[in-house]
Amino acid sequence: MVLNAQEVVERGGEVRTRTKVTRAWRENGLWMVEASDIDSGKTFTWRAKGLVNATGPWVKHFFDDGLKLKSPYGIRLIKGSHIVVPKAHNQPQSYILQNEDNRIVFVIPWLDEFSIIGTTDVEYHGDPKDVKIDDNEIDYLLKVYNDHFKKQLGRDDIVWTYSGVRPLCDDESDSPQAVTRDYTLDVHDAAGQAPLLSVFGGKLTTYRKLAEHAMEKLARYYPGAGPAWTKNGALPGGDIGGDRDGYAAKLRREHGWLPESLARRYARTYGSHSALILADANSLAELGEDFGHGLYEAELRYLVEKEWVVELDDAILAAYQTRHVAGSGATGPRQSLAGRTRESENAVAGLVTTAYSPRETRAG
Repeated sequence: MVLNAQEVVERGGEVRTRTKVTRAWRENGLWMVEASDIDSGKTFTWRAKGLVNATGPWVKHFFDDGLKLKSPYGIRLIKGSHIVVPKAHNQPQSYILQNEDNRIVFVIPWLDEFSIIGTTDVEYHGDPKDVKIDDNEIDYLLKVYNDHFKKQLGRDDIVWTYSGVRPLCDDESDSPQAVTRDYTLDVHDAAGQAPLLSVFGGKLTTYRKLAEHAMEKLARYYPGAGPAWTKNGALPGGDIGGDRDGYAAKLRREHGWLPESLARRYARTYGSHSALILADANSLAELGEDFGHGLYEAELRYLVEKEWVVELDDAILAAYQTRHVAGSGATGPRQSLAGRTRESENAVAGLVTTAYSPRETRAG
């Protein structure tokens, strides 16, 4: 999502993070959209020719509360959870495990040190922002794994879990597994103006195809729109001219002082945007203060200025793609900061929340 937001800015759009749309209505052939800054409480209003309701599991909720309109479709929330364990096998490939319930579970190498095991498929009735794995899901994933591998895993092996909610279009199927995984795009306008396109369903692996389909639906409202381009277009930072290992080696050749582990992490996490972090640095010292486990000030600056990070935990998650850092025994930089003086920790927090302001990031 962050990379898509960066693409928006690069192409002349505006991104407002930590901003909640409170209501929207049609007026004089346009959409009026009211939103509030969740930190300051300041309210904004925009005019727009069209509106896209791509709020995921909140798509129906936005119809009810934000638009005060009847949703054309119902939504069924299906939870998918994963467990993360220390590297379960030494081979580079992933495994697809066929379970006795006719579902498949993946075992995927991740971040050199871990394996991801998932996913589950469970009906969910709570608030999507509160979703988390439950004991039954943990037992299920461990059993599927243990049924296929000699090396057995237990709960103590789990270092992290994460869950998501898939907003599927409700086709009144009897079981979560039977609900269609396809997406539905609904377009409604007012006398040919102020179109509202709503996305029901969809998944991460096909989101670009969904977006192209959505633009096809909206094309008649925007006669000047260009052709689709995302099929072969790299995301920001993705133009590395090969694989990640090759790009990490390139970083090492260009910056001989850069540790191999840091080069690999930068290549994996930021791709060609690593150049924005390294800039004109000629030594580790020139990357600024080391906040622990290789999180340097230059990287933190990049995350604040280019990825809209405003909280330290988010910086850690963005940098390491997990709240658990391999070899740290706990939570990496966050634990390192806990042992520092209050002044030092406040300085880090200040760098994120005060010294830089991502709130007004616009296309330049």
